[in-house]
Amino acid sequence: MDAHRRPLTDRTLPLLTEGYAWLPDRMRDSADRVVRTRLLGRPALAVRGPDAVRFFYDEAHVHRHGAVPAPVLDTLFGQGAVHTLDGDAHRARKELFLPLLDPDRVAGLTEHVTAAWDEAVHDWSGRDRVVLFDEAGVVLTRGVCRWAGLPGEAVDAEPLARDLIAMVDGFASPGPRHLRARRARSRQEARTARLIEDVRSGAVTAPDGSVLERVARHRDAPDRPLDARTAAVELLNVLRPTVAVSWFVAFSAHALHRWPAHRERLRAGDDAFATAFAHEVRRFYPFAPFLGGRVVTDLTWRGASVPAGGILLLDVYGQNHDEDLWGDPYTFRPERFLDRPPGRDELIPQGGADPATGHRCPGERITVGLLEALAVRLARLEYTVPVQDLRIPLRRIPTRPRSGFAVTGVRAP
Repeated sequence: MDAHRRPLTDRTLPLLTEGYAWLPDRMRDSADRVVRTRLLGRPALAVRGPDAVRFFYDEAHVHRHGAVPAPVLDTLFGQGAVHTLDGDAHRARKELFLPLLDPDRVAGLTEHVTAAWDEAVHDWSGRDRVVLFDEAGVVLTRGVCRWAGLPGEAVDAEPLARDLIAMVDGFASPGPRHLRARRARSRQEARTARLIEDVRSGAVTAPDGSVLERVARHRDAPDRPLDARTAAVELLNVLRPTVAVSWFVAFSAHALHRWPAHRERLRAGDDAFATAFAHEVRRFYPFAPFLGGRVVTDLTWRGASVPAGGILLLDVYGQNHDEDLWGDPYTFRPERFLDRPPGRDELIPQGGADPATGHRCPGERITVGLLEALAVRLARLEYTVPVQDLRIPLRRIPTRPRSGFAVTGVRAP
């Protein structure tokens, strides 16, 4: 029987048990960087490479509506989120987020977050032990909430940070982490919807031009205002991915511990190196394993086919570690991005294609800006790394250093 027509065995369980290695291991056996498989009971085709990125993001090939599994919507994105829309509806909703990419806006968020970091460092210096992953979540929560215009009385940073982290931490895992993520999303959607209603009623004043005001007033069309719950989902879709930078902060600490020579260049204020370091952290360390979309017409890629209604997967982790693209993909080498900036469809930790028109994360510029600034502050911070479990398990999605990267003896620079 033709290899491309053989019955496919469902691989959902191996995905859950193998984690990040599941798809790259199968890609390794494919000379064409394409894998046919079956997920969630549906035929699936997995692709990799810059050309595959463009193929994946072609709206004539793939739609997001109906593609994101309900457990992911109920934890990570929220029902009715921009991630689930296509075509004109997606572009109209994305207009809510695109102004946040303005360089002045990104700089403003970075200023709020670094101010919160500097405040926190003075507290850390009086404590016996600090877990950077946890503390970064609180710092990022404080900074993004101030930047977004949320009233101080509406923000209790530590429990909010725990819930925002939980939404990310439990989206791809059955069991207790997933249940915590569901409870966190339910709790924060209800709280945020009440805040949206208070802004609309005038009980709370949102600063002019703030994210809070934009979300509360946004309409997908002149006659289609967002209901309060959907508005809450989208406000959380500004807060949550910002707080998810906690993963990259922990990875940055891990990188500086393993390769301390990078610390001096960051301390010296080399802006180009800080950008290169941020890109390399996002490339080298695992975050999203792959992206998926619902196939809207019968597709063929390099001789392999998937029918309409199937799933098209983009191998994110595998592409970010593809030897053909990076030469030495398992070497942490920020200098690779000093030689040339990353191609749009080469480095894809937060998706590919054009963020203005496609499904690439519009917050990617924010992630890079925050990571540049926080990596420099981390490099300048004095601390001791005690004995702990710093392994990063690839079976856990999303993964992170098992200890969260604990430090002692913190001293402000």
